[in-house]
Amino acid sequence: MDHRARSLPMPPSWPARIRALAAGELTPATPKPSATVVLLRDGRSDEAAGPQAYLLRRRTSMAFAGGMYAYPGGGVDPRDAEADLRWAGPTPGEWAQRLGIEVSAAKAVVCAAVRETFEEAGVLLAGPDAETMAEPRDWSAERAALEAHELSFGEFLSGHGLVLRSDLLGAWARWTTPAFEERRFDTWFFVAAMPAGQDAAAQVGEADKVAWLSPAEAVEGYEAGRIGMLPPTVTVLRELLPAHTAAEALAAAEHRTISPVLGTAEVAGDRMTVRWSGYEELTIDGEFPA
Repeated sequence: MDHRARSLPMPPSWPARIRALAAGELTPATPKPSATVVLLRDGRSDEAAGPQAYLLRRRTSMAFAGGMYAYPGGGVDPRDAEADLRWAGPTPGEWAQRLGIEVSAAKAVVCAAVRETFEEAGVLLAGPDAETMAEPRDWSAERAALEAHELSFGEFLSGHGLVLRSDLLGAWARWTTPAFEERRFDTWFFVAAMPAGQDAAAQVGEADKVAWLSPAEAVEGYEAGRIGMLPPTVTVLRELLPAHTAAEALAAAEHRTISPVLGTAEVAGDRMTVRWSGYEELTIDGEFPA
């Protein structure tokens, strides 16, 4: 596949906001801490080689990234940092070192990653102890209560005697929405293997379609213009191309450097260019008269 830099279309809302930011007329929004998880399952023999990723196509009515394919994820709930819950795997302190943030923030991010995967995909990375997984059952009522903020994730886990399995997550990347965007997120990306015996939701409230695609299939669809994805989504898939199994992807996550990736804009006369350092293939530019 050709990953060389090329000019991509610029979203219609960007030019005016980029000019306003460059002129000092726009105060950047504060990025909201968020977490997202790339759920992986090993492909079947009659499908493309490599693991498959669980992707959601966000409804076009969504205020952010409508119509785009994304992974299960969402914002950190302040209660995620305060929860008194049982925890297996790397401690919040160890996650803080891995993610480069404070302990309370790391706890909240990891908790959000597990919670959002459960809320959106119905996949529960938790169990009665540090070695086993929760028995499959209908959790629809609990997921709805979590989504409605009627129940905190800590309360849910404690109420069912469950342990959060942070050992099932692998930290992959951190991307921050560019300063000129109206809605901004500081998002940590994780990878996780689908637990045996569990099934990911075939229907998700915020999505009009779900799909299991290998990284190669998804990237090819993006390159051909059939699949819309934001820069972080397609980049993570490209980085997963060398992995032949979900286990290989998790092993690779241990060696990833987690540093913030931030898109920046340049204005030169009528020309605007948005770049992501180290990711030239994502460059977006064009001429936009004032």
